[in-house]
Amino acid sequence: MDFMSDRDAQKYAEDGYVVLDGLLSPQECDELRQRMEEIVEEMDVPEHCRTVFSTYHDEQTKTQGNADYFITSGDKIRFFFEKGVFDDKGEFMVPKNRSLNKVGHALHAYEPVYKKVTHSPGVQGIAKKLGLASPVILQSMFIFKKFLFHFLVTSHQDATFLYTEPLGRVMGMWIALEDATENNGCLWFIPGSHKSGITRRMVRTPPGTFPLTDFVGKEQEYDQEKFVPAPVKKGGVVLIHGEVVHRSAENTSQDSRHVYTFHVMESQDTRWSPGNWLQPTEELPFPPLYTD
Repeated sequence: MDFMSDRDAQKYAEDGYVVLDGLLSPQECDELRQRMEEIVEEMDVPEHCRTVFSTYHDEQTKTQGNADYFITSGDKIRFFFEKGVFDDKGEFMVPKNRSLNKVGHALHAYEPVYKKVTHSPGVQGIAKKLGLASPVILQSMFIFKKFLFHFLVTSHQDATFLYTEPLGRVMGMWIALEDATENNGCLWFIPGSHKSGITRRMVRTPPGTFPLTDFVGKEQEYDQEKFVPAPVKKGGVVLIHGEVVHRSAENTSQDSRHVYTFHVMESQDTRWSPGNWLQPTEELPFPPLYTD
């Protein structure tokens, strides 16, 4: 499928992002959402989320549990909750399907409907149009962004968390499973901001130390007037350069804003940083995007 034009590729190169309509059909979007409902219904809530903590030491233990759960999630399907969804007995105070912030980070490897979309002709066609020779899939997430529960995602660059040498080898594919509008928390970008490198990196700390990750450098201050909204219709995809500055606002509507998103990396002549939180494992090396 070749629905990415030369102009689209040019806009991606110039602005660091581009919106493409019609990657998935409405039915495909609904299938991904339906499967996620089933996954959520069947989920085992991790113990560190349910445990009641009272002392400072216990709070530290909980924090470490959360951190370890995150940093070892690259080859698993794990659940990340909104704040304040459990009571002091560790029971849900809201319906299960309203409790989650996201599910990640290996849906693309273990869930057939997500795997099919990730390797679909449309996705492979985009990568080929952009000249990617040996792209691999780094991670994937289902993001919920519920009404008045999921707050803004602050300005950031994906390469802060997914660092490569050289830079510029990582791209996010952000697929709207429902319309993403200015009211329900669509993405906002600073066009052209992918050309200035990064000033902050998230890195693993030495084994046996806590916290498990730390930041090196500082996030820049960004002029909020420079951000441009990027609404996208259900089934459309936003391509996100690893260094483009972007954010999402609060969802102030009555509508959810479900998204399936994943990152690919051009692996040819690229060094994946051993300091990144996300690392390939024996169980799940980064899988090639091209399957033909």
